[in-house]
Amino acid sequence: QVQLVESGGGLVQAGGSLRLPCAASGRTFSSYAMGWFRQAPGREREFVAGISWRGGTTRYADSVKGRFTISRDNAKNTVYLQMNSLKPEDTAVYYCARGVAIVVVTAESEYDYWGQGTQVTVSS
Repeated sequence: QVQLVESGGGLVQAGGSLRLPCAASGRTFSSYAMGWFRQAPGREREFVAGISWRGGTTRYADSVKGRFTISRDNAKNTVYLQMNSLKPEDTAVYYCARGVAIVVVTAESEYDYWGQGTQVTVSS
């Protein structure tokens, strides 16, 4: 059984930064791509960023390109989402998820394990 635990969320002013770690249990972390998704109130959950199994490939939603960076430390079984230049529209619950393969994918259906989420609120 894989468990994913996000942390690092909170309240930040527009223009500020947050770093979200997601710690994974299990010995197979490095064998799968990882992703971050978010869900704002009244909206569908959406893909934010993804990283391949060794970290060589990343993908981002257009809305966060140039502001967010996904990275991973396979020795620590942890994936990170560095969020800079935050905007009020980034307010959402952020989830990390494990992909079903080694390559980065953007569809929710291609992720099989999910964390409980961490709230990020950006004030204007």
